[in-house]
Parts: sequence; C-alpha cells; structure tokens
Amino acid sequence: MIPSRVGGSMILVRQLGLRMFSTSSSAVAVVRAVSGAQCNDLLFGSRSSATSAGIVRFLRVRMESTSAATASVGGKDDVSSKGQASAPANPSDSNQMTSYWGVAPRKLFKEDGSEWRWSCFRPWDTYMSDTTIDLTKHHAPTVFLDKIAYWMVKLLRVPTDIFFQRRYGCRAMMLETVAAVPGMVGGMLLHLRSLRRFEHSGGWVRALLEEAENERMHLMTFMEVTQPRWYERALVIAVQGIFFNAYFVGYLLSPKFAHRVVGYLEEEAIHSYTEFLKDIDNGNIENVPAPMIAKDYWRLPPDATLRDVVMVIRADEAHHRDVNHFASDVHYQGMDLKQAPAPVGYH
Repeated sequence: MIPSRVGGSMILVRQLGLRMFSTSSSAVAVVRAVSGAQCNDLLFGSRSSATSAGIVRFLRVRMESTSAATASVGGKDDVSSKGQASAPANPSDSNQMTSYWGVAPRKLFKEDGSEWRWSCFRPWDTYMSDTTIDLTKHHAPTVFLDKIAYWMVKLLRVPTDIFFQRRYGCRAMMLETVAAVPGMVGGMLLHLRSLRRFEHSGGWVRALLEEAENERMHLMTFMEVTQPRWYERALVIAVQGIFFNAYFVGYLLSPKFAHRVVGYLEEEAIHSYTEFLKDIDNGNIENVPAPMIAKDYWRLPPDATLRDVVMVIRADEAHHRDVNHFASDVHYQGMDLKQAPAPVGYH
C-alpha cells in the first residue's frame, strides 16, 4: 500500500515529466517555484533523498533548456506589448521558416533592393540561359539499344499528341512532370552506389540532381501560366507513377540505355517548345507577361513575356539533351561516369 503523500508525489512527478517537453514559460515558472528543499518536502516528505533532489534539478534544467532552445530558433519572440502574439509581416519571418540546420534564415534582397520572395530557390541559383545553344543537334541511333530508345520515345509521343493536340501550355506542364523524374532517379542511384563503394561520384550526383531541380522549376513556372484541370492532374499522377518505376528499373539494368532515352525525350521537348513558339508568333496563343518567378529565376528583363520564357526553357532542354547523350556515350565506351568530367551546372 503506497502512502497517500508518496502517491501524490508520484502524480506530481508524472505531471512534471509531461511538462518536460513544453516550451511555455509557465512550465519553467512551476519548476522555479518548487525547487530545493520545498520540492523535496513536497514530493517525498521526510523520506526525501539525494535522488529526489537530483530528479527535480534535472526537470528544472531540462525545461529551461527546452524553452531557451525554442526562443533561439525563432529569434526574438513575436510578442507585442499587450502580451499577444503578433503575426509576422512576411512569411519568411515566421518561426516555422527555419533552415534544415535549425538556423533562422536571413533576409535576402534582389539587386534592385527589393526583398527576395521565393523560398524554392535562392538568388545564387538564378542564371541567364544560353539561348545560342544548338537546337538541331540529333544523336542518330546506330546500335540496337539506341534504336529501341529512339522508337520507344517516338511511340510515347503519339498518345501525348492525341490527348493534348496543340494545347502546348498543358503539354509542357505534363512534359515537365515526367522530365523531372530521370535526374532524381539517376542521382539517387549514383548516390547510393557512392555510399556502397566508399568512392566519389565524379560530380554526377550533383549534376543529375541539378537537372531534376531545373525541370521542376520549369513546372513551377508553367503552373503560373496554365491551371491544369482535374483529369490532367489525375493523368500526371498515373504517368508519373508508371514512368518513375519503369525508369528506376531501366537505370538499374542499363544506365546507358536510360540516359539515351532521356536524351531522346529532350529532343522531343525541344520540338514541342519550338511548336509552342510558332503558335505564340502566329497569335494562336496569347503572349502574356512572364510570371515573376520566371523573371527572377532566369534573370529576365522586367518586360519579359511568355515567349521569352519558352525560349529559355527550350535552351535548358537542349542542355539536358547534350548531358544525357554524353552520359550514355561514356557508358558505351566502357567507362564509369566518375571517370568522365561531369557538366558544371545545368545552365
């Protein structure tokens, strides 16, 4: 039979244990109020010992450190003089917008002095696309695997043409949801192989992940231009699920075949964006102002239009075409990717 005072103390210990993970100031106040001999007498009465005092000291230090850590992550407490929490003026000032390392992000500004508004990319990720890149380059399929990759991509284009016809805004959106998959899959598999073999990747992990990120930014841009319908979103989910798993297995079986497929996919993307530009020039598609995210990402002029956006995206696709054909050629030469210089950046 547990004495009533001891039973009550056990309840109090449990309450304090739950409060260990609280970040409120009231938890700290409770511990400060019941400290030292008062806590010993309250918890265990005359049976108190050094152990009970140690427990209370541990609870006190743990609660105070938790509260202090919370304040340090968010910076200054957002509390007004009336004691009420004040809403942050900018989402970037919110305590929730902390970096992966638990450090509050600093405010960033553009060259004109205005505050940087994007969290998906930073000013140092922006660039000016090289639109002078050769758009007509084509890798003629010679060996058997190349021919399979080429005709497979040609066959995949047929249902796309039937479904989207000349709605190139929606076509581009669908294309980018697929185009952003290979770089992520290839980078992931090379990353895992680097870990297994305890060796460097030759820079190809970063190059492929940059390609995936660049393709994703294409999608974020077209999301500002074209709002997909519900059945188009459903189609994206289905196509992405099938393509991701198929490409994953294909890359495991033959990286040179997988990179060749992507090279031909990028060639088709260049063709699609060229047709997109023709429709804009012919007045079939309105040449609306470029989204702000595109202006900041590609460092476009303030008066940039949709046509300028399509131009820089087409140049990006040409770069991805060359990178993937080069990666496939490296494998055909019997070399590992880490033995060949990886491309520096995607722009």
